[in-house]
Amino acid sequence: MRVPNSVVLPVGTHVDCCREEEVEEKRHDIMAKIAAMLAERKSNLAHFINNLEGSEEPEFYVDQWERLKEMENCTLTILKLVAVNCTDHRDIKKLENTILEHVKNEELFPEVVRMLPPVYRQVEVAIVDIAQSEEMADHGMMDLQYLLSKLSQCEHLANLGRELLQDILRYLHRIGLVVWYEEIKHLESTVFLQPTFLITMFKLLVRYRLVQQLESIS
Repeated sequence: MRVPNSVVLPVGTHVDCCREEEVEEKRHDIMAKIAAMLAERKSNLAHFINNLEGSEEPEFYVDQWERLKEMENCTLTILKLVAVNCTDHRDIKKLENTILEHVKNEELFPEVVRMLPPVYRQVEVAIVDIAQSEEMADHGMMDLQYLLSKLSQCEHLANLGRELLQDILRYLHRIGLVVWYEEIKHLESTVFLQPTFLITMFKLLVRYRLVQQLESIS
């Protein structure tokens, strides 16, 4: 809700636990709740902005007013909810095709046709090779400076600088090839070349009914 022109694709899982008519009922209910949430957000923002503008000394609240106006201009495009059965590979493929179909829609994503410099692709290929090499640990974690030195060993990337690498990593993070938490101080120098490792780790730490499971242990 803080990112300008966001596009959101709601996904409903556990379809296999519902009857067919229930799926449509729940889809309608979820979309209605999202619409109500957005309407409430818009109303709240307008209320806060009016309060600041109507205050006795509005000049003291300029920063707050500007932040609220920015949030007010952040539009959200909500796509039709996709219902999937995660145990059925065909449904996963259907979700994948739906995502690709939306991503290629230039009306939703005007920058989808933007051409990237060749070095972006070269670094992407090199990182995939490093991630798949035998010397790479299973966790796929690598120091940013060490990654730069490894990439610089490639003949066509010998002049790759840290600043350009960081720009490329932001792009690769957005497309999901790597994970780089540059905004977190303790992780800004670590690049995760194997995002699936993080998913596995999160699954061990964040579990359904975890509290009940722990309480059941004598």
